[in-house]
Amino acid sequence: MIPLALAPASSQITAVFGLPIYLDLSMMWFALIGILFIGYAVLDGFDLGVGTLHLFARTDQDRRIILNSIGPIWDGNEVWLVTGGGALFAAFPLVYASIFSGFYLACMVLLVALIFRAVAIEFRSKEPWPWWRAFWDTSFSISSTACGFLLGVVLGNLAQGLPLNEQGFIRIGFFQLLTPYPLLVGLLTVALFAMHGANYLALKTEGTLYANVRAWSQTTIVIFILLYVMVTGYTLLYLPHLVAPFRAFPILTLLPLATLLIIANIPREYHHHRPMLAFASSSGAIVMLLLLFGLGMFPNLVYASPAGPLNLTIYNACSTPKTLSIMLLIALLGMPIVGAYTISVYWIFRGKVKLDTTSY
Repeated sequence: MIPLALAPASSQITAVFGLPIYLDLSMMWFALIGILFIGYAVLDGFDLGVGTLHLFARTDQDRRIILNSIGPIWDGNEVWLVTGGGALFAAFPLVYASIFSGFYLACMVLLVALIFRAVAIEFRSKEPWPWWRAFWDTSFSISSTACGFLLGVVLGNLAQGLPLNEQGFIRIGFFQLLTPYPLLVGLLTVALFAMHGANYLALKTEGTLYANVRAWSQTTIVIFILLYVMVTGYTLLYLPHLVAPFRAFPILTLLPLATLLIIANIPREYHHHRPMLAFASSSGAIVMLLLLFGLGMFPNLVYASPAGPLNLTIYNACSTPKTLSIMLLIALLGMPIVGAYTISVYWIFRGKVKLDTTSY
């Protein structure tokens, strides 16, 4: 573990086509990692939400349609999480080491849930026995919900602050992570993903199942808004450090207002039977909420609790400028490929789900 005092600076003057340009590499990597995790939340968020809603479908036919709506894309969506984690390791190794040591058990539970979820998707329709399918249906739904909840708990703890020592180690037990604010953020994340998943299913279903999906969406929107109000109130009252940037720069308050308008647009688009715009709105809500989280945290990546000089920031926890420069070049070459692959897969498998002999 690198002592904070010895962490390298990352800003430098470099040459691009012979012209000297000042690059704040730490800030650029903060933005890039944010983009990767936002991409993961938007893309894998809806198929985690689909898993949360899976057991609400009553017939085997409907459950097969739900599974096949995400069947061709769920594994590609998780690439964004792997890429984000790799980027965090390369750019901010001290943060990576601290988080994965402090959240070790939570990360292992998350990993098991992701694996069990994947197994459930593949195994569910291998046998026609009702008990077999019921077991894997339950496994798929519980593991999907657990993934969303644990991701929210991690975000809640990062925002609230963690007990850091001078070497950057986090000393905390698993159950100490489950305090009121992280639990609220975990529930909010589950509700957000469920709402997002319902919006996605509206694009992929028709008939009676589509009517059921509309009802699920209305319920999840109400639950999400209630939890959003609770989390926002808690943040304003007890986490002033997250609100400080918005007080320092009042123009940033336009972002929370824009977020509210985007959220309010979801039921409006459903009312007008425009599921694509409803899905776009829930995607926009996820983007805006994580953007607000990033702005509230900046330039910190991990808050020390109690508050003090031990915060891990984008400047005292980053890699060397040479490492950041090389990785930036690799990222600029690789991210368009990942984006192009994602777009092509979604384009190929667009439209309503139709079951055939190759379906799950």
